[in-house]
Amino acid sequence: MSESVLDRDAVLSLFRESGALLEGHFRLSSDLHSAGYLQCALVLQHPRHAEALGRALAAELEPLAPTVVLSPALGGLIIGHEVGRGLGARAIFAERQDGALTLRRGFSIGPSDRVVVIEDVVTTGGSTRETMRVAQAAGATVVGAGAVIDRSGGTPGLGVPFRALVTLTVATYPPDACPLCAAGEPIVKPGSRG
Repeated sequence: MSESVLDRDAVLSLFRESGALLEGHFRLSSDLHSAGYLQCALVLQHPRHAEALGRALAAELEPLAPTVVLSPALGGLIIGHEVGRGLGARAIFAERQDGALTLRRGFSIGPSDRVVVIEDVVTTGGSTRETMRVAQAAGATVVGAGAVIDRSGGTPGLGVPFRALVTLTVATYPPDACPLCAAGEPIVKPGSRG
């Protein structure tokens, strides 16, 4: 890929080429169910794709002048690093300890930091909000958030500027109202939280 800004079709083409557009019956990290899944890891395993996607997302977020990119592990780790590279900003991650996201490994942020939270895919925005709270608890200012794919249909409701390279509306269902469950289709949990 060139270093030019990727449009929606170019991003989706990377997903198709990588076998990352999946169809079936999936349980998402949000616990919602869906017939479609975008496995970003299959795209991001290719360094040239990861770099191109990171640069494109960094270009969208650059006007926010972030000093730190914070991502939740595991899903946001690679794309967060690449966005950090594109912005020339520090790229760190939060990970779960005793069930809650926290900064570990000597990572720190403070009141002088302007943080953007980066995810691979946003569906409900729950993980993004949880990561934002990690930054806020450390005294940092969250200036925005971004993702490669926005499955919310453009409405993650984060309270900060949000940018995504692709916005999709993919039907999701609560487990007790899932037509795929009602049809007896086996469910797969492909994401980073098993």
